[in-house]
Amino acid sequence: MENASKALIIAGAILLSILLISLGIMIFTQAQDVVSGSGMTEAQISAFNEKFLKYEGTRKGTMVKAMVQEVLATNSGSTENNGIVVNVKYGDETATPKPSTSKIIANNNYNVTLIYGGQDNRISEIDVSGTFST
Repeated sequence: MENASKALIIAGAILLSILLISLGIMIFTQAQDVVSGSGMTEAQISAFNEKFLKYEGTRKGTMVKAMVQEVLATNSGSTENNGIVVNVKYGDETATPKPSTSKIIANNNYNVTLIYGGQDNRISEIDVSGTFST
């Protein structure tokens, strides 16, 4: 009888240690996501980038204006994106998180380049080149 009770105690201790090890691994992986940069999972990063991929390449001014509106909406909801913003750069100007559509001429063609930054491989800047209004 004494051996059976000791066996049950040992089995309980083993199960408890497995539970603690599993909990430690789970906490470690969650902390690693936060430390790696943005705190976004790969699925969130992919969804974040997907919003802007359709604008890459040579696009009409109307599409570029729509892209700028998408950037403004994303940046205004940056708390949902863990504080991450996308900057837009027009030609030689400094990149800004609050771009204006007033410089974009609707009928002109613009070359849109997506720039990936950070360790998490998400879009951090969009470079727009072409002829702008003054």
